[in-house]
Amino acid sequence: MSEKIVIYQKPACSKCRATISLLQESGQQFDSVNYYEAPLTVEELRKLIQKLNLPVRDVLRKDEPAACNLIEASDEEIIRAMVENPDLMQRPIVVRGDQAKLCRPPENVMELLK
Repeated sequence: MSEKIVIYQKPACSKCRATISLLQESGQQFDSVNYYEAPLTVEELRKLIQKLNLPVRDVLRKDEPAACNLIEASDEEIIRAMVENPDLMQRPIVVRGDQAKLCRPPENVMELLK
């Protein structure tokens, strides 16, 4: 695979740091996006979720206090809430081409490095 690798991460997150370490060990070039400093738009997050091929609710960090307000929310409302409050989004997400992986556990990134 020669597509560009991008990791969407939060520097303080241990899973993000572990995934970055795996990417570095692989020797492959990648870009890192701290989505707290460079917030995602609704459209960008929607495209990420499509690449993940997961239900929107699987990308929601349900243990976050603000998530309890989203029990009855539509997918679109959840996406908007995650854009407004990035703590609600599962992380890290690694993208390569048209594929993306939620790297929890970090070893999930290996599927994109084959």
